[in-house]
Formats: sequence, structure tokens, C-alpha cells
Amino acid sequence: MNAMEQARFNMIEQQIRPCEVLDGQVLELLKQVRREHFVPQAQRALAFVDMEIPLGFGTAMWEPKLEARVVQELHLTRADKVLEVGTGSGYLTALMATLAGHVTSVEIVPELSAMARQHLVGHHRGNIALEVGDASRGWGEQQYDVIVLTGSTPVLPAVFQSHLKVGGRLFAIVGDAPAMQAKLIKCVADGVFETVTIMETSVAALQNASQPERFVF
Repeated sequence: MNAMEQARFNMIEQQIRPCEVLDGQVLELLKQVRREHFVPQAQRALAFVDMEIPLGFGTAMWEPKLEARVVQELHLTRADKVLEVGTGSGYLTALMATLAGHVTSVEIVPELSAMARQHLVGHHRGNIALEVGDASRGWGEQQYDVIVLTGSTPVLPAVFQSHLKVGGRLFAIVGDAPAMQAKLIKCVADGVFETVTIMETSVAALQNASQPERFVF
């Protein structure tokens, strides 16, 4: 096993499994989709380290264990149409597109979208649409089976729940630093939602994320 493969193996065994990611399909996916291909060249040595990797523009790649845990919790299938808010490096896009039917990924920073497009060239999947724009308060009129917000939001706009099909899942990290909650919201019937808190974490907010009304004295 070369050094790169050893580092990938260590990441899975020492970071991913202890974070309750035990789904064999997800663990295999982490071997298949090469994380190092989505990391900025200057940071490549950090590809498998338990940390966020800065991408510039106030954004960062999530820690590997958060990426893996989210993919596991979404239970993606080939029937799923996914909306990703915040493309970033394109790595989570690639993970989801390997399992889902189609992923529409929207990035507010044109330079990041262009970088993700370059990263995804070698991924050879025809089921990814990269779009540039501000999806922090929804995107278009379509409904989706899965919606993932890759930046946190102090308040979760209700529009995202209205974009979910029945049976759909919405992943969002809600709150203010340092205490944020990663939530999975399921649409169990028309207008009926169940929310489960998966874990506590803290990630950078989406640009233009909705803010709570704060009292001014």
C-alpha cells in the first residue's frame, strides 16, 4: 500500500468509522472518489487530515467525517434528484452524484464553481449540473428528493422545506458559532416534517444566509 492509500485507509479507520459511519456502500465510496483530486494543489498533503481545508472566499471543505456522515444519513438512491447549496470544491457533489440520479449544485462564488468544474472533469459523470447564483434562500421552483446546505444558516428558511418532495430529506447546519446543530429534516407527508438532530458541529455560514430578527435596544 503506497503512502496515499495508507493515508486514505487511516482516514476511514480513525476518523470515519468512529463517527458512526459504518455503511459499507459509503465506506467503499470514500475509496472510489479520490478526495485528493478535490483539494487545492497547495493543500494536497492535508487531503486526509481531520480538519477543514480552506478554499478561499471564506469557505472550506468540511472535515472528512462530516462529509461521510451526511452521505450516510441521506440514504441516496438512483431515483433521487439532489439540490446542493454551495458547491465548494465539488467533492461532496461527486460523492452524492455517484449514488444519486442527478445533482444540481449551486455556488455563489464563480471562481469556486469554476474550480469545482475542473475537479469534476476527471469524475466522468453526466448527472451533475453546476450553476452559479445565490441559493441561500432557495433555488427555482423545482422540488427535490434531497437538499443539502453546505454552509450553516443561523435560521433555516422555510422555502427549503417547500422544495422537498414527500419522502424528501433536507440536511442543514443551523445556528450561530460555536454551537450549531446538524439537522436532517424529512418530509413525511404533504406539509408534515420530522426533524432529527444528528450531531453538533460548526462550519462557515452561507453567504447571505438568513439571520434571525435581533432585538435592538
